[in-house]
Amino acid sequence: MIDLMDWKECEKEFIRKVSVDEERIKAIISKADKRLKRARNTEINEDTVDLVVEDYYEIIKELLVAYLLRNGLRSRNHQCLISYFYKQNPDCEKETLLISQMSFFRNRLNYYGEDIPMEFYQQNKDEFESLIKLLKKLIG
Repeated sequence: MIDLMDWKECEKEFIRKVSVDEERIKAIISKADKRLKRARNTEINEDTVDLVVEDYYEIIKELLVAYLLRNGLRSRNHQCLISYFYKQNPDCEKETLLISQMSFFRNRLNYYGEDIPMEFYQQNKDEFESLIKLLKKLIG
């Protein structure tokens, strides 16, 4: 089982209903695509792997924001983005776990200066790409 923020707590504390904003969704996807291009074009080595994984996490997070917005929701908490994805896609446990791991590594990087292991990137780079494709499909 994945340790996620409880969706009921998310709904109560961090989620609000909003109007679907097509222009904003397009703008979010456009920014994610620019970041994706940068991530794909960066040479991977010990000095760059942290930033590339961080970029992939940010891309996925931005697409999750667009996914919620597509469904008339807005979140003030990144963990609720992950909870919503899993709530709506319970068959995507593997993908949800990956997003949670990326969030963990990104937070350790940003708040403690810890490196993201090269092995994490190497083992999951194809999954990052698959997850991005899946989210774009879900957003429509």
